[in-house]
Amino acid sequence: MIALTSGFYHNRHQHDPVALMTVPLFHVFGFFMLVKAIAIGETLVLMQRFDFEGMLRAVEKYRVTYMPVSPPLIVAMVKLDLTNKYDLSSLSVLGCGGAPLGKDVAEKFKEKFPNVDIIQGYGLTESGGGGTRMMDAEEMKNYGSAGRISENLEAKVVDPETGEALGPGQRGELWLRGPVIMKGYIGNDQATAETLDAEGWLKTGDLGYINSQGYLYIVDRLKELIKYKAYQVPPAELEALLQSNPKIADAAVIPYPDDDAGQIPMAFIVRKPGSHLTEAEVMDFVAKQVAPYKKIRRVAFVNSIPKSPAGKILRRELVQLAVSGPASKL
Repeated sequence: MIALTSGFYHNRHQHDPVALMTVPLFHVFGFFMLVKAIAIGETLVLMQRFDFEGMLRAVEKYRVTYMPVSPPLIVAMVKLDLTNKYDLSSLSVLGCGGAPLGKDVAEKFKEKFPNVDIIQGYGLTESGGGGTRMMDAEEMKNYGSAGRISENLEAKVVDPETGEALGPGQRGELWLRGPVIMKGYIGNDQATAETLDAEGWLKTGDLGYINSQGYLYIVDRLKELIKYKAYQVPPAELEALLQSNPKIADAAVIPYPDDDAGQIPMAFIVRKPGSHLTEAEVMDFVAKQVAPYKKIRRVAFVNSIPKSPAGKILRRELVQLAVSGPASKL
Protein backbone atom coordinates (compact mmCIF):
# COMPACT_ATOMS: atom_id res chain seq x y z
CA MET A 1 0.00 0.00 0.00
CA ILE A 2 2.93 2.34 0.70
CA ALA A 3 4.25 1.76 -2.82
CA LEU A 4 0.82 2.33 -4.35
CA THR A 5 0.09 5.56 -2.49
CA SER A 6 3.54 7.04 -3.13
CA GLY A 7 2.78 7.14 -6.83
CA PHE A 8 -0.12 9.52 -6.25
CA TYR A 9 2.15 12.27 -4.94
CA HIS A 10 3.53 13.05 -8.38
CA ASN A 11 0.02 13.19 -9.85
CA ARG A 12 -1.55 15.74 -7.53
CA HIS A 13 -3.69 18.18 -9.52
CA GLN A 14 -3.42 21.06 -7.02
CA HIS A 15 -0.82 22.37 -4.61
CA ASP A 16 -3.32 22.27 -1.73
CA PRO A 17 -5.68 19.37 -2.48
CA VAL A 18 -8.78 18.86 -0.32
CA ALA A 19 -10.38 15.41 -0.24
CA LEU A 20 -13.94 14.68 0.94
CA MET A 21 -14.56 11.10 2.07
CA THR A 22 -17.91 9.85 0.76
CA VAL A 23 -17.14 6.14 1.14
CA PRO A 24 -16.95 4.25 4.47
CA LEU A 25 -13.53 3.91 6.05
CA PHE A 26 -14.15 0.27 6.99
CA HIS A 27 -14.32 -0.57 3.26
CA VAL A 28 -10.98 -1.14 1.56
CA PHE A 29 -11.71 1.65 -0.95
CA GLY A 30 -12.25 4.16 1.84
CA PHE A 31 -9.29 2.90 3.88
CA PHE A 32 -7.00 3.07 0.85
CA MET A 33 -8.09 6.65 0.09
CA LEU A 34 -7.62 7.64 3.73
CA VAL A 35 -4.04 6.35 3.69
CA LYS A 36 -3.43 8.08 0.36
CA ALA A 37 -4.72 11.42 1.66
CA ILE A 38 -2.44 11.28 4.70
CA ALA A 39 0.54 10.06 2.66
CA ILE A 40 0.46 12.89 0.11
CA GLY A 41 -0.58 15.66 2.50
CA GLU A 42 -4.15 16.30 1.44
CA THR A 43 -6.59 18.16 3.67
CA LEU A 44 -9.17 15.53 4.60
CA VAL A 45 -12.85 16.33 5.19
CA LEU A 46 -14.97 13.67 6.94
CA MET A 47 -18.76 13.53 7.15
CA GLN A 48 -20.38 12.28 10.36
CA ARG A 49 -23.04 10.62 8.24
CA PHE A 50 -23.36 10.66 4.47
CA ASP A 51 -26.21 12.40 2.73
CA PHE A 52 -26.19 13.73 -0.82
CA GLU A 53 -26.98 17.38 -0.13
CA GLY A 54 -24.59 17.38 2.82
CA MET A 55 -21.88 16.26 0.41
CA LEU A 56 -22.66 19.12 -1.99
CA ARG A 57 -22.66 21.58 0.89
CA ALA A 58 -19.26 20.31 2.06
CA VAL A 59 -17.76 20.64 -1.43
CA GLU A 60 -18.85 24.28 -1.55
CA LYS A 61 -17.82 25.12 2.02
CA TYR A 62 -14.38 23.47 2.05
CA ARG A 63 -13.56 23.94 -1.65
CA VAL A 64 -13.12 20.20 -2.12
CA THR A 65 -10.94 19.19 -5.06
CA TYR A 66 -11.20 15.40 -4.90
CA MET A 67 -13.74 12.78 -3.82
CA PRO A 68 -13.61 8.97 -3.85
CA VAL A 69 -17.05 7.83 -5.01
CA SER A 70 -19.07 4.81 -6.10
CA PRO A 71 -20.92 4.68 -9.46
CA PRO A 72 -24.39 5.32 -7.91
CA LEU A 73 -23.11 8.66 -6.60
CA ILE A 74 -21.96 9.66 -10.08
CA VAL A 75 -25.38 8.67 -11.43
CA ALA A 76 -27.02 10.90 -8.80
CA MET A 77 -24.78 13.84 -9.71
CA VAL A 78 -25.78 13.42 -13.35
CA LYS A 79 -29.49 12.99 -12.73
CA LEU A 80 -30.30 15.38 -9.87
CA ASP A 81 -30.79 19.12 -10.39
CA LEU A 82 -29.83 19.68 -6.74
CA THR A 83 -26.21 19.93 -7.89
CA ASN A 84 -27.06 23.27 -9.55
CA LYS A 85 -27.82 24.79 -6.14
CA TYR A 86 -24.20 24.60 -4.97
CA ASP A 87 -20.84 25.89 -6.16
CA LEU A 88 -18.91 22.77 -7.16
CA SER A 89 -16.31 24.59 -9.24
CA SER A 90 -13.45 23.52 -6.97
CA LEU A 91 -13.92 19.84 -7.89
CA SER A 92 -11.32 18.55 -10.33
CA VAL A 93 -11.16 14.77 -9.84
CA LEU A 94 -13.45 11.93 -8.75
CA GLY A 95 -11.91 8.56 -7.96
CA CYS A 96 -14.52 5.95 -8.83
CA GLY A 97 -14.54 2.34 -7.67
CA GLY A 98 -16.57 -0.39 -6.00
CA ALA A 99 -18.54 -1.37 -9.11
CA PRO A 100 -18.39 -0.92 -12.90
CA LEU A 101 -19.21 2.58 -14.19
CA GLY A 102 -21.13 2.65 -17.47
CA LYS A 103 -19.63 4.55 -20.42
CA ASP A 104 -22.89 6.46 -21.02
CA VAL A 105 -22.99 7.67 -17.41
CA ALA A 106 -19.33 8.74 -17.56
CA GLU A 107 -19.92 10.68 -20.78
CA LYS A 108 -23.02 12.41 -19.42
CA PHE A 109 -21.11 13.34 -16.27
CA LYS A 110 -18.39 14.89 -18.41
CA GLU A 111 -21.01 16.90 -20.29
CA LYS A 112 -22.45 18.28 -17.05
CA PHE A 113 -19.10 18.72 -15.28
CA PRO A 114 -16.56 19.31 -18.08
CA ASN A 115 -13.80 20.38 -15.68
CA VAL A 116 -13.99 17.26 -13.51
CA ASP A 117 -12.03 14.13 -14.44
CA ILE A 118 -13.11 10.63 -13.43
CA ILE A 119 -10.30 8.28 -12.44
CA GLN A 120 -11.66 4.75 -12.39
CA GLY A 121 -9.92 2.04 -10.44
CA TYR A 122 -10.25 -1.55 -9.32
CA GLY A 123 -9.12 -3.39 -6.22
CA LEU A 124 -10.11 -5.85 -3.52
CA THR A 125 -9.54 -6.31 0.18
CA GLU A 126 -7.70 -9.49 -0.80
CA SER A 127 -5.32 -7.47 -3.01
CA GLY A 128 -4.53 -4.88 -0.37
CA GLY A 129 -6.86 -2.36 -1.99
CA GLY A 130 -4.83 -2.10 -5.18
CA GLY A 131 -5.42 -3.57 -8.60
CA THR A 132 -5.39 -0.97 -11.35
CA ARG A 133 -4.40 2.64 -11.83
CA MET A 134 -5.02 5.58 -14.16
CA MET A 135 -2.12 8.01 -14.32
CA ASP A 136 -2.85 10.79 -16.82
CA ALA A 137 -5.53 12.60 -18.83
CA GLU A 138 -5.20 10.30 -21.84
CA GLU A 139 -5.83 7.21 -19.73
CA MET A 140 -8.87 8.87 -18.15
CA LYS A 141 -10.51 9.09 -21.58
CA ASN A 142 -10.95 5.31 -21.60
CA TYR A 143 -14.46 5.54 -20.15
CA GLY A 144 -15.68 2.26 -18.75
CA SER A 145 -12.16 1.01 -18.11
CA ALA A 146 -10.75 0.51 -14.62
CA GLY A 147 -7.28 1.46 -15.89
CA ARG A 148 -4.09 -0.54 -16.31
CA ILE A 149 -2.82 -3.18 -13.89
CA SER A 150 -0.77 -1.73 -11.01
CA GLU A 151 2.99 -2.09 -11.27
CA ASN A 152 3.23 -4.51 -8.34
CA LEU A 153 0.76 -7.02 -9.77
CA GLU A 154 0.50 -9.62 -12.51
CA ALA A 155 -2.88 -10.29 -14.10
CA LYS A 156 -4.49 -12.77 -16.41
CA VAL A 157 -8.01 -13.49 -17.60
CA VAL A 158 -8.98 -17.16 -17.53
CA ASP A 159 -11.87 -19.35 -18.57
CA PRO A 160 -13.71 -19.87 -15.25
CA GLU A 161 -14.55 -23.45 -16.21
CA THR A 162 -11.14 -24.66 -17.41
CA GLY A 163 -8.67 -22.18 -15.90
CA GLU A 164 -7.16 -21.67 -19.38
CA ALA A 165 -5.62 -18.23 -19.96
CA LEU A 166 -7.50 -16.13 -22.52
CA GLY A 167 -6.27 -13.53 -24.99
CA PRO A 168 -6.88 -9.76 -25.25
CA GLY A 169 -10.55 -8.83 -25.48
CA GLN A 170 -11.80 -12.24 -24.33
CA ARG A 171 -14.10 -12.30 -21.31
CA GLY A 172 -13.27 -14.46 -18.33
CA GLU A 173 -12.43 -14.37 -14.64
CA LEU A 174 -9.69 -11.95 -13.59
CA TRP A 175 -6.82 -13.49 -11.61
CA LEU A 176 -4.16 -11.41 -9.83
CA ARG A 177 -0.76 -12.25 -8.34
CA GLY A 178 1.84 -10.20 -6.49
CA PRO A 179 3.35 -9.29 -3.11
CA VAL A 180 0.23 -7.39 -1.98
CA ILE A 181 -2.07 -10.40 -2.35
CA MET A 182 -3.37 -11.77 0.95
CA LYS A 183 -1.94 -14.93 2.50
CA GLY A 184 -5.40 -16.36 3.17
CA TYR A 185 -8.56 -16.13 5.23
CA ILE A 186 -7.83 -16.62 8.94
CA GLY A 187 -9.42 -19.80 10.24
CA ASN A 188 -10.99 -20.72 6.91
CA ASP A 189 -8.70 -23.04 4.97
CA GLN A 190 -11.46 -24.07 2.58
CA ALA A 191 -12.20 -20.51 1.47
CA THR A 192 -8.47 -19.87 1.10
CA ALA A 193 -8.03 -22.95 -1.11
CA GLU A 194 -10.99 -21.90 -3.26
CA THR A 195 -9.64 -18.36 -3.73
CA LEU A 196 -5.85 -18.85 -4.02
CA ASP A 197 -4.29 -21.46 -6.28
CA ALA A 198 -1.00 -23.27 -5.66
CA GLU A 199 0.96 -20.67 -7.67
CA GLY A 200 -0.36 -17.73 -5.66
CA TRP A 201 -2.99 -16.51 -8.12
CA LEU A 202 -5.99 -14.78 -6.53
CA LYS A 203 -9.28 -15.73 -8.19
CA THR A 204 -11.15 -12.43 -7.94
CA GLY A 205 -14.59 -13.72 -8.91
CA ASP A 206 -14.94 -10.77 -11.29
CA LEU A 207 -15.83 -11.18 -14.95
CA GLY A 208 -13.92 -8.92 -17.30
CA TYR A 209 -11.36 -8.57 -20.06
CA ILE A 210 -8.11 -6.76 -20.83
CA ASN A 211 -7.89 -5.08 -24.24
CA SER A 212 -4.85 -4.94 -26.51
CA GLN A 213 -3.69 -1.68 -24.88
CA GLY A 214 -3.68 -3.26 -21.43
CA TYR A 215 -6.82 -1.60 -20.07
CA LEU A 216 -9.00 -3.66 -17.74
CA TYR A 217 -12.77 -3.70 -18.16
CA ILE A 218 -14.87 -5.25 -15.39
CA VAL A 219 -18.21 -6.58 -16.63
CA ASP A 220 -19.77 -7.99 -13.45
CA ARG A 221 -19.38 -10.44 -10.58
CA LEU A 222 -19.41 -14.05 -11.78
CA LYS A 223 -21.83 -14.98 -9.01
CA GLU A 224 -24.26 -12.23 -10.07
CA LEU A 225 -24.60 -13.28 -13.71
CA ILE A 226 -28.20 -14.02 -14.68
CA LYS A 227 -28.51 -17.52 -16.15
CA TYR A 228 -31.17 -17.07 -18.85
CA LYS A 229 -31.59 -20.40 -20.65
CA ALA A 230 -28.12 -21.15 -22.08
CA TYR A 231 -26.99 -17.52 -21.85
CA GLN A 232 -25.26 -15.43 -19.18
CA VAL A 233 -26.51 -11.88 -18.71
CA PRO A 234 -24.42 -9.32 -16.73
CA PRO A 235 -26.75 -7.18 -14.56
CA ALA A 236 -24.30 -4.25 -14.53
CA GLU A 237 -24.53 -3.93 -18.31
CA LEU A 238 -28.32 -3.58 -18.19
CA GLU A 239 -28.14 -1.22 -15.20
CA ALA A 240 -25.81 1.11 -17.07
CA LEU A 241 -28.20 1.11 -20.01
CA LEU A 242 -31.23 1.84 -17.83
CA GLN A 243 -29.41 4.65 -16.03
CA SER A 244 -28.85 6.34 -19.38
CA ASN A 245 -32.63 6.87 -19.69
CA PRO A 246 -33.45 10.49 -18.73
CA LYS A 247 -36.69 9.36 -17.05
CA ILE A 248 -34.87 6.96 -14.69
CA ALA A 249 -33.16 8.20 -11.50
CA ASP A 250 -31.71 4.82 -10.50
CA ALA A 251 -31.99 1.17 -11.46
CA ALA A 252 -30.97 -2.34 -10.44
CA VAL A 253 -31.28 -5.65 -12.27
CA ILE A 254 -31.62 -9.05 -10.60
CA PRO A 255 -32.16 -12.70 -11.58
CA TYR A 256 -35.83 -13.63 -11.15
CA PRO A 257 -36.70 -17.36 -10.92
CA ASP A 258 -38.51 -18.70 -13.98
CA ASP A 259 -39.73 -22.24 -14.67
CA ASP A 260 -38.94 -22.14 -18.40
CA ALA A 261 -35.75 -20.07 -18.57
CA GLY A 262 -34.25 -20.75 -15.15
CA GLN A 263 -33.80 -17.04 -14.50
CA ILE A 264 -34.98 -13.88 -16.26
CA PRO A 265 -33.66 -10.30 -15.98
CA MET A 266 -35.88 -8.20 -13.72
CA ALA A 267 -35.44 -4.45 -13.29
CA PHE A 268 -36.16 -2.35 -10.22
CA ILE A 269 -36.67 1.25 -11.33
CA VAL A 270 -36.64 4.56 -9.47
CA ARG A 271 -38.46 7.10 -11.62
CA LYS A 272 -37.04 10.59 -11.94
CA PRO A 273 -39.32 13.15 -10.19
CA GLY A 274 -42.19 14.08 -12.51
CA SER A 275 -41.72 11.00 -14.69
CA HIS A 276 -44.65 8.71 -15.50
CA LEU A 277 -42.52 5.98 -17.04
CA THR A 278 -44.39 2.70 -17.53
CA GLU A 279 -43.27 -0.92 -17.35
CA ALA A 280 -43.75 -1.33 -21.10
CA GLU A 281 -41.60 1.73 -21.81
CA VAL A 282 -38.79 0.33 -19.66
CA MET A 283 -38.88 -3.02 -21.44
CA ASP A 284 -39.06 -1.41 -24.87
CA PHE A 285 -36.18 0.97 -24.11
CA VAL A 286 -33.88 -1.95 -23.32
CA ALA A 287 -35.19 -4.33 -26.00
CA LYS A 288 -34.25 -1.88 -28.78
CA GLN A 289 -30.61 -1.85 -27.68
CA VAL A 290 -29.71 -5.40 -26.63
CA ALA A 291 -29.74 -8.97 -27.89
CA PRO A 292 -33.07 -10.79 -27.31
CA TYR A 293 -31.72 -12.89 -24.43
CA LYS A 294 -30.73 -9.74 -22.51
CA LYS A 295 -34.19 -8.15 -22.59
CA ILE A 296 -35.78 -7.00 -19.34
CA ARG A 297 -38.74 -9.32 -18.81
CA ARG A 298 -40.06 -8.10 -15.48
CA VAL A 299 -40.28 -4.61 -13.91
CA ALA A 300 -41.03 -3.13 -10.49
CA PHE A 301 -41.01 0.53 -9.49
CA VAL A 302 -39.55 1.45 -6.09
CA ASN A 303 -38.71 4.62 -4.17
CA SER A 304 -35.04 3.71 -3.76
CA ILE A 305 -32.51 0.99 -4.54
CA PRO A 306 -31.05 -0.64 -1.39
CA LYS A 307 -27.28 -0.25 -1.28
CA SER A 308 -24.46 -1.03 1.11
CA PRO A 309 -22.52 1.83 2.75
CA ALA A 310 -19.94 1.32 -0.02
CA GLY A 311 -22.59 1.95 -2.69
CA LYS A 312 -23.02 -1.63 -3.89
CA ILE A 313 -26.51 -2.81 -4.80
CA LEU A 314 -27.98 -5.23 -2.26
CA ARG A 315 -29.35 -7.67 -4.81
CA ARG A 316 -30.31 -10.28 -2.25
CA GLU A 317 -32.79 -7.86 -0.68
CA LEU A 318 -34.25 -7.10 -4.10
CA VAL A 319 -34.59 -10.80 -4.94
CA GLN A 320 -36.48 -11.35 -1.69
CA LEU A 321 -38.72 -8.37 -2.48
CA ALA A 322 -39.32 -9.63 -6.02
CA VAL A 323 -40.44 -13.12 -5.10
CA SER A 324 -42.80 -11.81 -2.43
CA GLY A 325 -44.59 -9.12 -4.45
CA PRO A 326 -46.30 -8.45 -7.79
CA ALA A 327 -44.50 -7.04 -10.82
CA SER A 328 -45.19 -6.60 -14.52
CA LYS A 329 -44.04 -9.46 -16.70
CA LEU A 330 -43.45 -9.81 -20.44
